[in-house]
Amino acid sequence: MSQFANAMEVFKLLDKSNCKKCNEKTCLAFASKVFLGNKSLDLCPCIRQEVLDQYQGQEKKESPIDEFRESLLGELKKEIASCDLESAAQRVGGDFSKSKLTIRIFGKQFSIDQSGNMFSDIHINPWIVAPVLGYVLNCKGVPLTGQWVPFRELEGGREKNGLFVQRSEKSFKQIADKYTNLFEDLIHLFNGKRIENHYESDISLVLYPLPKLPLLICYWKPEDGMASDLHLFFDSSADMNADIDIVYGIAAGIVVMFEKISLKHGIAN
Repeated sequence: MSQFANAMEVFKLLDKSNCKKCNEKTCLAFASKVFLGNKSLDLCPCIRQEVLDQYQGQEKKESPIDEFRESLLGELKKEIASCDLESAAQRVGGDFSKSKLTIRIFGKQFSIDQSGNMFSDIHINPWIVAPVLGYVLNCKGVPLTGQWVPFRELEGGREKNGLFVQRSEKSFKQIADKYTNLFEDLIHLFNGKRIENHYESDISLVLYPLPKLPLLICYWKPEDGMASDLHLFFDSSADMNADIDIVYGIAAGIVVMFEKISLKHGIAN
């Protein structure tokens, strides 16, 4: 349950400017999302730090989404405890040293110990941890094919494709439409690589969220009265190196990260 009795209690903490920088149309709409546990209070860029200090910790602990994530992480960590990380290193595209498995996430090194704890010199986004642990447990080490396919063509993808399109592709497109430096940041911050335009897209960019789970982003700019478009593609080996829930989790987690980056840049609806 929310720590707030209703949305109005949240609304009273806001500056009521309706600035839209939280990607909601009004402060009241944002307050409702916070009350329901769909957004956290710190996503308001105008909130006073003393208010965050008073409410944020408890809010995060009581979020239903966070509770589910913590429960899932607990189960995954139990499985990691019985996994041979040394033998897993080769099949997941990583290295094993000093009792830790190290893999590259967006080109950056992340290490996992036998208890499922992750370590890195950079911030570890909590939305990524569960899919990464699932990847270590499920990756079969199948070589990449270089053939790009949409999510719906992966095993189990058709049933989840509607949700994937809404939560990943459409949300990603909205960010790309307003965040003009998005693709440059993907290259510089996340080791993205521009490639020859696929499917006649204006921008084609490959990311490596995990060594054996590359992601192709194709973006079409708005032109001559036509709306923009964006689609995500995966190597055809993705459903053998990660089950469909892990593929979905990685894509959705990436969108969450970029949403927060765009908020820092003051991008509104």
